Amino acid sequence: MIDISYGPSIESDLAAAAFGDQPGRWPLPSASTPRQQWLRAVAAGGQGRYGSARSDLAALLRTAPMGHLASLAHSAQASFLRQLGWHSLARGWDGRALALAGGDPEAAADALTGLAADALGVGRLAAAATLLRRVDPIVAEAPHRLAVRRAWVAAELAMAGGEGAVAVRNAEVAVELAAGHRQVSVRHRAKSDVVLAAALCSAGDVDRARAVGGAALELTGQSGLVPLRWAVACLLVDLADPGGPTGPIAELRDVRDECARLVRHWGGAWRSL
Repeated sequence: MIDISYGPSIESDLAAAAFGDQPGRWPLPSASTPRQQWLRAVAAGGQGRYGSARSDLAALLRTAPMGHLASLAHSAQASFLRQLGWHSLARGWDGRALALAGGDPEAAADALTGLAADALGVGRLAAAATLLRRVDPIVAEAPHRLAVRRAWVAAELAMAGGEGAVAVRNAEVAVELAAGHRQVSVRHRAKSDVVLAAALCSAGDVDRARAVGGAALELTGQSGLVPLRWAVACLLVDLADPGGPTGPIAELRDVRDECARLVRHWGGAWRSL
């Protein structure tokens, strides 16, 4: 992974890894405050280092068991579980996140968006749509990244409902939001591209899906975003032309399998489907 010498501020270094332009930075500096622990966990989780991320979240919750940071920590844990396929378990963490959010827009939007994604992941599409509507009035008051997340889930909901064109529109909104704001991370831009590739596939635009997915595969590799790289590699394997050369398909499978191996090595447990 990427190793960059640390600047004068630990919190700014961690923020650059979690929500900025250095998502693959490793090792990360040690965290000494609850906010630093949350940032460190988000950064580590984005790389697929789930064991490290869980350790930081546990330390945060021992120090700050209540309030908006505790809520954000619960949402982060739920996000890690969803990435590994554990949507039902994630719902409990997101529910606690919402209970702890109070009047904080960031924490409330994070929790509600997570709950919508949890509902979607277990096939409760109507519930997911209702939860997304609850997010809408909060997103404007929350950090810009929450609008991007909301667009991801809206695109995924449309895909699940067989509405390919709607999925593409929502995914393109996510891409535009991620590209048009200096405070949105490389990770958010990369995931927006992955969601767009999947949406294009659902709409039948396979050639464009391959092109967008190929660019996302390169970006996630350069940025050390192993879980996202696994996801887009899985998509590209499914989109590979069975009549085309076997080499590229084999290379994509190798990328997919290596990403899965790294996630397991770093403490992630995939849910068997």
